[in-house]
Amino acid sequence: MMKDWERIYIAGHLHQAEIVKAVLEDYSIEASIIDKRDSSYLFGDAEVYVQQKDVAEARRIITEHHL
Repeated sequence: MMKDWERIYIAGHLHQAEIVKAVLEDYSIEASIIDKRDSSYLFGDAEVYVQQKDVAEARRIITEHHL
């Protein structure tokens, strides 16, 4: 991931990260998911990243939507 991106959300399930990404994109905030789950046992987390310039707005949106 490029250095100007910051992790703003950690989800225990991939679908939760996908929902957060979709909501952020509805607000024109580019988001990316990194799936850090083990491929054999499917434990671990999925992380949502946004550009540093969008961090404050993304966190506000996540809080506002109770995600």
